[in-house]
Amino acid sequence: MSDKNSHEVHSSGLLTKLGLYTAILIVISSMIGSGIFKKAAPMAVDLQSGGLLLLCWVIAGVVTLIGAATNAEIAGMIAAPGGQYVYFKEMYGKAFAFIYGWSCFSVIQSASIASIAYVFAESVNAVIPLPHLSDAMEKMSLFGIFYPLDSFGVKALTILTIIFLTAANYLGVIFGGFISNLFTTLKVIGILIIIVLGLTISGGSASNIEPIGQSATASYGSSLGLFGAMFAAMLGAFWAYDGWNNIGYLGGEIKNPKRNIPLALFTGVGVVMAIYLLTNFVYLYVMPVSEIMEIASKENTIIAVEVLRKFIGNGGAFFISILIMISTFGTTNGTILASSRIYFAMSRDNLFFKSAGNVHPKFKTPYTSLLMQGLWASVLVLSGTFDQLTDMLIFASFIFYGAGAFGVFILRKKMKDAHRPYKAMGYPVVPFIFVLFCITLVVVTIIQNPRDAGIGLVLVLSGIPFYLFWNRKK
Repeated sequence: MSDKNSHEVHSSGLLTKLGLYTAILIVISSMIGSGIFKKAAPMAVDLQSGGLLLLCWVIAGVVTLIGAATNAEIAGMIAAPGGQYVYFKEMYGKAFAFIYGWSCFSVIQSASIASIAYVFAESVNAVIPLPHLSDAMEKMSLFGIFYPLDSFGVKALTILTIIFLTAANYLGVIFGGFISNLFTTLKVIGILIIIVLGLTISGGSASNIEPIGQSATASYGSSLGLFGAMFAAMLGAFWAYDGWNNIGYLGGEIKNPKRNIPLALFTGVGVVMAIYLLTNFVYLYVMPVSEIMEIASKENTIIAVEVLRKFIGNGGAFFISILIMISTFGTTNGTILASSRIYFAMSRDNLFFKSAGNVHPKFKTPYTSLLMQGLWASVLVLSGTFDQLTDMLIFASFIFYGAGAFGVFILRKKMKDAHRPYKAMGYPVVPFIFVLFCITLVVVTIIQNPRDAGIGLVLVLSGIPFYLFWNRKK
C-alpha cells in the first residue's frame, strides 16, 4: 500500500502518514534486532541439545503468535497513540495503565533501546576496535553492581547512536519511517543470504542437530531441571521475538489503523517466526551444539559472526558484522519511534511530565517525549551489560503481556457491543493458555534469576509514588 496519499492530522495533533507496508515493516523491524544473531549460543548452554534449541524457538514463536493474535482484537477495536497504555486504561483503569507506561519508560522500552543500540556498537567494535579507558577507571563501580565506565568505547558509541536516532525521529515520522523501511529491507535480504549460503556451500550436516531430545550427559544449571532450562533459554528466544506490540503505539499515525494494525501484526510475526527457525537451523547445520556452547563461553563473541567465519573466513565475519550493524540500527530506530508515543499519551492524560505531551509545531512529532526517552536510555546504557538489560526487560514485559491477554476477557464484557474487525482466535481457550504461560514464565524467572527479576520489579513499582503525585495534582 502506498504511503503517498494525502496526510491527515489525527485528533492528537500527530500526522497520519504510515500505510500497511510500512506498518508490516515496523513490526518486523521492531522484532528482528540483535537476538537472532546473539542468543542461540547462551540458549545452547542452557539446553545442550540441537533439537531442544529449535523446539525452544518454535514454542516461543507460537506463543508470540498467540499473543499477537489475541492483542490484534484490541488493536483493531481501539486505535490511538500510546497503544497498550490506552488499552490498559480501558481494561483496568488509569492506575494500572500508568504503571505499564511508567514500566515502559523505566525499563521495558528504554532498556530495549539501550540493549539493541549496545549490540550495534559491539558490531562496530568487531570491525573497528573502539577505545578503552585505563583498567582502574573501567573497573570503578557503583554499589558493587554497576560498572558505568566498563567497555567505555562501546558504551560511548551506543549513546551517540541513541542521540542520532532520537534526532532523526525528532525531525518527522516520515524520516523515521523511511529509515525503518530501508534498514528492515536490507537486514531481511542479508539474513536470507546467510540462510542460502549456509544451506548450500557451508559443507554442514543435518546430523549436527542431534541430540534431538535431552542429552544423556546434560547437567542443567537450574534447580527445576530441564523444565527450568527450557524457560531460561526461552527468555533469550522471547527477547528476539519481543517488540511485536510496538505497532500499537503508532495508532494515531497509521492509515486505517483498525484494519492495518491487526494485519501488520499477523503478517509481521509470521514472517519473523519463519526467518528465525531457518536461521537457527542454519547455525546448527554449520556448527554442532558443542561448538556453539564453546562460543558462548568466550567474551564479546556473536554466534552469527562465528558461523560465517567457519565456512567463509574473515570476509564472512565482516559481512555479518555489517549486517548486524544494519539490523540493530534499524531496530533501535523503530523502538525509539514507537515508544515515545506512550509517554506522549500519558502526558495528555496528565499522568506524566506535562512537557512530554508537546507536539513540535513544524515537524508534528512528540519531540519532548523523544528527548526524555533518549536521555534515560543513555543512563541505562551505563548501568549494565546486554544480557542483564534483556533478562530484566523480558521479565517485566511478560507481566504486562499476560495482563493484556486477560484484558480481552474484560473488554468482551465491558465493551460487548463495540465493533471488532478481528476477534481473538480460539477464544476463550487460546488467550487463557497465553495468560497461563505468562504467569509461569514470570514465576520461573523469579526463582531462577532473582537479581534481574528484582531490579525489574523495583523499576516497575517505582512508578507508584509518581502516580500518586500526578494523580493528586490532577
